[in-house]
Amino acid sequence: MASVSIVGAAGYTGQETLDRVLAHPQLELVAIGSDSLAGQPATALDPRLNRNGGKRAPIFITNDAALACGADITFVCLPNERAAAIEPPARGVVIDLSGAHRFDDAEVYRRWYGFDHPRAGELGRWSYALPELVPPHGTLIANPGCYATAALLALGPLAGAIDPAGVVVDGKSGMTGAGKVPRPSMHAGAVLENISPYKVGVHQHAPEIAAHLGFDVTFVPHLLPVRRGLLATCYVRSGGAGLRALLEAHYADSPVVTVLPEGATPDLSRVRHTDAAEIALFDDGFTDRTIVICAVDNLGKGAAGQAVQNANLLFGFPEAAGLRLSGVLV
Repeated sequence: MASVSIVGAAGYTGQETLDRVLAHPQLELVAIGSDSLAGQPATALDPRLNRNGGKRAPIFITNDAALACGADITFVCLPNERAAAIEPPARGVVIDLSGAHRFDDAEVYRRWYGFDHPRAGELGRWSYALPELVPPHGTLIANPGCYATAALLALGPLAGAIDPAGVVVDGKSGMTGAGKVPRPSMHAGAVLENISPYKVGVHQHAPEIAAHLGFDVTFVPHLLPVRRGLLATCYVRSGGAGLRALLEAHYADSPVVTVLPEGATPDLSRVRHTDAAEIALFDDGFTDRTIVICAVDNLGKGAAGQAVQNANLLFGFPEAAGLRLSGVLV
């Protein structure tokens, strides 16, 4: 067993991480942090925490206390700027679900995230971990962004076999991708029966995608009028290799990523509330482009599920332990 503390457990990614930890056969939850709920029972977050099959969540403590409790694994589920300021505990593994430690270069935070990183000299201590492409190592782990996860799963195995010029990634995500803090753009009147691009040309996941593909891409995200789920449609030109064969070989043994058979399309309804990813590849009948599509749940494989998957690999647990992968959802 490994002990777990969750810092920022009241947010979307924190609550999703909490749910997976409670379902994990080899993780023991010892602390949950929330400055707004400190001192209150876990049911103040969600009454369903009384119905968890026997594993009980402890009373909320402050985020600082949760960070300092000495757990084997600390999941940090804070906003970017707040997470950037944390001093990692001396003991255990820290897995940061924010974007605060995904880059070595502090200038990236100034340009793409809009703040000066307060611990810029320590960024080199963190390692980026997307299990299927960059397995976790060390004790300070930067969990990937949701859009970056989908784009890199689709294109990572193909990076050396496609023309790096002119790659386009069209992303679409549900509302929970923007976090729990309300803002006018998230009001029902702005979202329902609508689809809107945002952060066009300046989204912080663009440099993350580029860093791990080895070349720049054009990335445009869109907000969908759904709670959760993310789709990345990628437009590329093959360098002559059989792209489908590369994808199928790379993910042949993956418990998480499925390359769909020819003609099948990824579907948000099949990945929502799960930690799975679906990938499909199509030849464009009108141009020389190939279209690669990846669907994930932005809170699952795009956040909490991936964080738990990284923890499993670091501690030698079964890779899919605690993940939501089975069942046929309607």
